[in-house]
Amino acid sequence: MRYLLFFTCMLFISCGNDTKNAESANISEEGISSTYYLIRHAEKDRTVTDDPGLLPIGLERANHWANYFEDIPLDQVYSTNYNRTKETAAPTASKKGLTVAFYDPANLFDEAFQEATRGKQVLVVGHSNTTPAFVNTIIGEKKYRQISDTENGMLYTVILKENGESEVEVDTIPFN
Repeated sequence: MRYLLFFTCMLFISCGNDTKNAESANISEEGISSTYYLIRHAEKDRTVTDDPGLLPIGLERANHWANYFEDIPLDQVYSTNYNRTKETAAPTASKKGLTVAFYDPANLFDEAFQEATRGKQVLVVGHSNTTPAFVNTIIGEKKYRQISDTENGMLYTVILKENGESEVEVDTIPFN
């Protein structure tokens, strides 16, 4: 009887660990899924025409994004190689102990990016035109239009399942 109780306890413990490991690796009954959080850069300095950085309010918003993602697990943070996107991505990456990786906005969701992010949860910081285009490329349809140049608080959450099915949620995250 004692051995049966021991065996039963060990079985429950091992099943619990498998479930926890599956959740942390984005594995579900449908297979591996990838989660993409896509945002546009924060408020940029419009007095600079060549690769502007963020305004003070933009830096505040970048820190707000870092606080927003504090309890959301992220495996990687991606940004285009422009000052405004790098400055938006930096606080979240820093808070997560990650480095910002760059992606080419001319080659959205290419094979290399797909392979690097398969089964992971990633933040992607882009622009008013590339962020919705990136979402459209992931889901394989032209559903989302360019973001207004004054909109800096939109968050697209895309869950891409291994079988190609996707779910998209669009939110505007309050700030100030």
